[in-house]
Amino acid sequence: MIKVIVVSGLPGCGKSTIAEAVAQHLSLPMFSVDPIESAIVRSGIVRSFETGLAAYLVAETLATEQLKLGQSVVIDAVSGVVQAKDMWRKLAKKFDCELVVIECFSSDENTQRLRIENRKRDIVGIPEISWDKVKEYEAEYVRWDEPHLKLDALNDINENIGKAIKYVTSSFDPALS
Repeated sequence: MIKVIVVSGLPGCGKSTIAEAVAQHLSLPMFSVDPIESAIVRSGIVRSFETGLAAYLVAETLATEQLKLGQSVVIDAVSGVVQAKDMWRKLAKKFDCELVVIECFSSDENTQRLRIENRKRDIVGIPEISWDKVKEYEAEYVRWDEPHLKLDALNDINENIGKAIKYVTSSFDPALS
């Protein structure tokens, strides 16, 4: 079965690492919102709400093109608001495929804060996020209604990757991806 695999969660919870590992392990295309927004900003468009929205729309469009070919996709995005979650729900419904959600979180605020304050992603045009901004996102974050895998960033990263791959591959037929 073709799948739309969404790896979501607040910044600093390891979602990009998980998304990359799943995509690499299954040889699937991955669409990550932050690098897409970086490309938009590098084109000369000033970073704003609209560039973030555009990045989600570009990820959706690129995923659509892969799904048309019968290829599963991995999405790496916070997807914290209902509109973002609905985007992925509608995409899965449009292609009559399974929506697989992995939600990354941190059960320890201090550890997450240290991760945010010490990370250096070097994504052109996208400054490192502040802890205050993460807290703003957290206040607006809407949980997924669908059954989903929750991965705590405090767990061993290899353990989390293994759980994610196992979750995604349950009933996964690579011949259909």
